[in-house]
Amino acid sequence: MAYDTYGSPDVLEMKTADTPEPKAHQLLIQVRATTVTSADCRIRSLTMPRGFGLISRFVFGIKKPKNKVLGAEFAGVVQAVGKEVTQFKIGDCVLGINGTQMGCYAEAICVSEKGAITLKPDDLSFQEAATLPFGGTTALDFFRRAKLEAGESVLINGASGNVGSAATQLAVYFGAEVTAVCSASNCDDMKKLGASHVIDYTQTDLQQLDQTYDVIIDTVGNLSYARIHHALKPRGRLLQVAANLSDMLRIPWIHLRTKHRVFAGPAAERAEDLELLAALAREGHYRPLIDRNYAFEQIPEAHRYVDSGRKRGSVVIEVKQAATPGLPTP
Repeated sequence: MAYDTYGSPDVLEMKTADTPEPKAHQLLIQVRATTVTSADCRIRSLTMPRGFGLISRFVFGIKKPKNKVLGAEFAGVVQAVGKEVTQFKIGDCVLGINGTQMGCYAEAICVSEKGAITLKPDDLSFQEAATLPFGGTTALDFFRRAKLEAGESVLINGASGNVGSAATQLAVYFGAEVTAVCSASNCDDMKKLGASHVIDYTQTDLQQLDQTYDVIIDTVGNLSYARIHHALKPRGRLLQVAANLSDMLRIPWIHLRTKHRVFAGPAAERAEDLELLAALAREGHYRPLIDRNYAFEQIPEAHRYVDSGRKRGSVVIEVKQAATPGLPTP
């Protein structure tokens, strides 16, 4: 599923291509499932946080996309390995994230064995496994930067989304007391994921909060420091997952004038983080929150749904194994 120009979901089209050949340190993955994330939709339309429009064109392509195939997360089966691969073997079931290289909206993809990839837990379906990397690695990276500690209080804005639902579960696992901000329809889900308190944002103005928190994580992009600093404890940390350029430029000034700390910018994608997420999934501490499943040919429709802003958790794309000619079934 490729695109040749930026725009609406209608720019996505089914195309055919030769099955790629893995290089020395690469794996050929038969993709069984991928996802449509908010990042995929932003890159497709080049609708970025304020101030990043021009920068994004240099990264993703000035007039048209450099990488024609979107999709960052994948789960699948190793079908071939490069001659110098040592960590994986043919038949391994894996999950991973391909970052800005993307390419997962395809029946087969080559990825480096040294990238963010790990073995899939046996008790997770390919559809469930494909949802673990993006939200999980983002939440882990931001919590690491904030040095989250057990016993701290955490407010999660956008808790029902992909990153938010991962952050909720991981914060609970690390021993934090979580307050989830979401719509009323998602409150029960957040409690099931371990949130101690839930705030319905349609009924409560966060600018009027009288409670303070050690860590506030904003996955939506609507909580500037000016709007939410009153809810931070004296040494509180604000994690801006979807910060715009002006938010980021203010960070040094905030650090200079206050004891608060603000963290923003892209999250790192580490193989060791994926290994931790897979282990937590095996132990039942981290489970995917899946909103909808779509067939591969329905990727444009899935993008339209994510664009609507109604998504909770992950939107999964199922890639039928029989759809890949020439690749054997393990």
